[in-house]
This record gives sequence, C-alpha cells and structure tokens, in this order.
Amino acid sequence: MASELAWIFILVSIVQCCAGQDRTAPNSTNLRKIDVDLLDDISRRAFRYFWEQTSPRTGLVLDRTLASGDPATDDKRVASIAATGFGLAAICIAQDHRWIGHETARDRALTTLRFFAREAPQEHGWFYHFLDADTGERAYRSEVSSIDTALLLAGVLTVRQCLQRDAEIAELADAIYARVDFPWMMDGSRNHFSHGWTPEREFLRYRWDTYSELLILYILGIGSPTHPIPAETWDSWSLPVVAAGGNTYIGGGPLFIHQYSQAWLDLRDRVNRPSLTVNTSPSSFIPANPVLGVDYYANSVAATRAQREYFKNVAPEFRGYSADVWGITASDSTKGYTDWGAEHPRLDGTVVPSAAAGSLMFTPDICIPAMRTMLLKYGKNIYGRYGFADAFNPTSGWVSPYVIGINVGITLLSAENLRTGKVWHWFMANPAPDRALDLVGLRKKGQDPTRSRPAPNGIVFKPAEVRESGR
Repeated sequence: MASELAWIFILVSIVQCCAGQDRTAPNSTNLRKIDVDLLDDISRRAFRYFWEQTSPRTGLVLDRTLASGDPATDDKRVASIAATGFGLAAICIAQDHRWIGHETARDRALTTLRFFAREAPQEHGWFYHFLDADTGERAYRSEVSSIDTALLLAGVLTVRQCLQRDAEIAELADAIYARVDFPWMMDGSRNHFSHGWTPEREFLRYRWDTYSELLILYILGIGSPTHPIPAETWDSWSLPVVAAGGNTYIGGGPLFIHQYSQAWLDLRDRVNRPSLTVNTSPSSFIPANPVLGVDYYANSVAATRAQREYFKNVAPEFRGYSADVWGITASDSTKGYTDWGAEHPRLDGTVVPSAAAGSLMFTPDICIPAMRTMLLKYGKNIYGRYGFADAFNPTSGWVSPYVIGINVGITLLSAENLRTGKVWHWFMANPAPDRALDLVGLRKKGQDPTRSRPAPNGIVFKPAEVRESGR
C-alpha cells in the first residue's frame, strides 16, 4: 500500500507540474513585430542551409557544413536522411512564405522523392542513416536507422500534403511510406523497435523502450496503411521521471528528445485516456500512460523550463550563462560531438542555440529572449550565413565552425510552428498520424472516444472494439 501511494504521489506531481504551466498553444498573434522580424531572419537563414547544402542530383541534405557555407576541407559530402526530412519540410515553409516559387519547390521535392522511391539503398523500406550526398551510396558503414527513417518519412508526408496538387508527389510519397515494413524493424519483439540494422551485424541490440524522440516512430508505425504495428506498443515504454529546476517532467536527456517528434506531431490539447492500473513495483521508472494520463506537449513545456532554470542556478560557475543565455542538446563541443543532457556532469560552459530555438513552439516567452540575447551579445562571432553556429562557449570564447543539419532543421520547424502552425497542419493532414493518435488514446479534448474509425484495410471498428484495442 505504501508503495502504491508513493507512485500516486509521483504521478500527481507530474500532472500538477504540467497543469501549472501554460498549456495554451503558441499563438503568433501574441508576437510583437520585433519578435516576428527576429524569427523571420533566423528562419530565412536556416532555410538557406537546406537550399544550398542539398545535392541537386539526389535531393539529399548534408549532415553538416562549415558555418560560412564554404566546402569542408576534407571534401566529404555526407548526407543525413534525418536532415533530408527536415529539408523537405523546409521546402514547404519556403514556398508558403514565397521565398521560392511553387514550381521551384515542386522540382526540388520531386528530386528527393524520386531518389528515395527508386534509387536509395533500403532494407524492407528502411534507409541508411548516412549516405553520400551525390551518389546515394551508404556512408560511414552506417546502420539502416529506424528513428532517422521516421524523421525522413515525416518530411515526406509533410511535402505530400503541402504540394498535394501534384499527383506525382503524392504517389511517390505514398509509395515510400507504404513500403516501410514496420514489424520487420521490431525483430521479433512484441513491443519495441530496434535502433537499426546493418548487413554486417543485422539488428542492433538497442531498443526504443524508454521515452525519447521515439513518438514519431511509433505513430508512423501504428498508422501505417500497409505494415502497421499494434496500438498497444504505445503503452510499452518506460517513462523516467525527472525533477529539475522546480519542474517535474518525463524524459531526462537532451532537449531534442522532446522537440523532434513534436515538430511534426501536433499534441496540443491531446491527453492520454487514463489507464486503469498503476505499476507499483520498485523502480525509478513508471509505465507509459499512467493512471492520470500524460500531456506530452505540456511535459515538453516543463522540460524546457526546467533546463532554463537549471542554467540560472549554475550561472555562478560559468560567467557566460544567464537567464537568457542557456540551453544544451546534442551538439559539437571542444571534446567532439556530445549528447548533452539535463544536468550533464561534463557541463563546461557550452551553449547550444538550437536547444532554445527548437523549443520556440513550446515556450516562446523564454526562448525568444534567449535568441535575441545570444544574437545581441555574441552575434558577431556566432551568427552567420545559416543562422547560429551549432554551439559556442561564452565562458571560454570557443565557437563551433560548423552547423549541423538536424539542429538547423529543428530551429526552422519550431519557429514556423510558433509563427503559423503550418508544419503541424501539413503533417497532421495525413490520415495516418491522426488515426494513430486516436488509436493510442491521444484524442483531442471533446472528441468522442467511441467513434468508429476505418482501419488501413477498410474495416471499420465498432465502438466496443475501439475501446479494447485503441484503449
């Protein structure tokens, strides 16, 4: 009984914390003109990265490049399929703002979609993490990546809706998504995807079994029109509870674990239907979808605020930190690429602009001042052709010479969701994610939980069946 009460106390703390934060969706009408101008400049520069650092033959986006835009000295042109997913969304943003024309956007999108539909090496529809940008060949002996393919698919489905008047774009996007064999990537597991597969070692032993950027992967799998996985897999991961900076939230680690999936998934005002039981076993983890439900959007708000509060608390140790100069997520550092997390033990004064920029769609009240302060105080050294350098250290003066595609991408998409909500709109206009969110219990407020919905094969669930399989 004592154990059960302890768990209920933890769950109540999480919900109360989230309830204490502003759950209102970002609204561009609340932005001042000076804020819009700042976001517009950041966004235009971010889009420039995707426009200039994309192979005209394959449509693949470089994983990274020098912040100056000059070719890297090692002449390596390695692309990332996740960055390419962000790049497809970037095309939509640019044509919507008329930074490029419709036909120009169409041609660039078709180049990318034709490559992935017809040429890119793949296994059961899944793609290699890194590819040679110009030839499309596997690079770095990389894995066929589950999460990076999911981020690519998110971009594919975004451009499908944004440019849906073009029949070939819709057909190619549908073919790419339909080919992905989601059950295959589970490697016999009933619940969890593998991180990937290589021809040398076959499936990697690591599993997507703990809250992270995995939301987009599972929603695409559950919503697949051809090779779906059961909706019950959504209830199978662990949710680590973190208390930091006066906030309690689910999911420690880098901020990108909250940002990447929700750059596409619009989870505002969607809360899990409460489960009927609570796991009271002694553990530092709680089961997914606990008794009081999870508001993933509000949870990400809390995680962002927690990180800012943490930086305020450690500011005396690093003179470059302040209430408006903060943020770490996976990035370059003086010690190489680092997977910075909340309260990272090796924190050395590094600031990663995309940590705050990628959370613009969650907490504009603290992220916009951070963007402006970094620009005003350090812009001469850290702000250039593609926006902010990947990382910098205001205490030591170090600045990364690079920008990284996925960090530039989350900056652009988060800013756009704050300004217009268009990325959310385009992606969610596809039938798969909306249906999958219904099936896992993440329904909009006021939505009838018993309404019938079609399955991929055209079968219509009866209300009782929906309650059982879709919770």
